[in-house]
Amino acid sequence: MLRGERFVVIDGGGVGYRIFVGPETFKKLPQSGEKAKIWTYLYVRENALELYGFLDFAELEFFETLIQIPGIGPKSALGILGVAPLDTLKRAIASEDTSYLTKVSGIGRKVADKIVVELKEKLGKGGIYTGPDPDLREEEDALLALQSLGYSQRQAREALREVPQKIQGTQDRVKAALKILGKK
Repeated sequence: MLRGERFVVIDGGGVGYRIFVGPETFKKLPQSGEKAKIWTYLYVRENALELYGFLDFAELEFFETLIQIPGIGPKSALGILGVAPLDTLKRAIASEDTSYLTKVSGIGRKVADKIVVELKEKLGKGGIYTGPDPDLREEEDALLALQSLGYSQRQAREALREVPQKIQGTQDRVKAALKILGKK
């Protein structure tokens, strides 16, 4: 397997397939020469065929849902999936918190509101709580606290992803994230 900046090339029966992946998938994929299984989506345009890859089928399904929204292309959808874990994104959309979505390049307030309107009903039918979510507020507060300590948004988000979900509360999540960042 070869690695590019935002893609991997996987050998399938002697043919190399370039597959665009999000940052989390990129980190979790094995190194060159090792086998990997990836769920893919073939995006067809007039002048190109592009593959997008995911380690998790749920991410693939969410990606397919996102690109059905007018104005959201596959690269934007991949960017959205790279902002936070899938469950966090779903909770944010269900509780109408657009702060995660507006962090993606090319997605402003109007597009983020459009995504929420389009997906809120679908996510609500999936049994996801649709009221205000205190966990999202804690996560956002922890992110802001880490950024105020000098860490980039990307560093802070990656560290918070690694903090076990059983650790609750802004202060405890920040402490755990700082330990993770201190090891890097």
